Amino acid sequence: MKRLNVVELRQSLAEILNRAEYQGERIVIHRRGKDAAALIPIEDLKLLERLIEEAEDRLDVEAARVALAESDDRIPYAEVRRRLGLDDEQKAKRTSAKAL
Repeated sequence: MKRLNVVELRQSLAEILNRAEYQGERIVIHRRGKDAAALIPIEDLKLLERLIEEAEDRLDVEAARVALAESDDRIPYAEVRRRLGLDDEQKAKRTSAKAL
């Protein structure tokens, strides 16, 4: 992986961009001796974003499993509907439809 400082990047941005885009080269940009950013091919970025999303999904699923395992306060779906008044809405719709 090539490393460039900001001055080198400014002097040859078009060439460096072409190397990343067409040759798949990954370039680390450093400033004052510290890595600051990277220039990577768009395919690498898409892969990275997909991997991050998949990892976040796995973490969310695991957190949900842990929460379910810890909870004894499960409420049946029919009870949730009743508490939210959804069953009453359905009855009202059926009643008004019969009246027509």
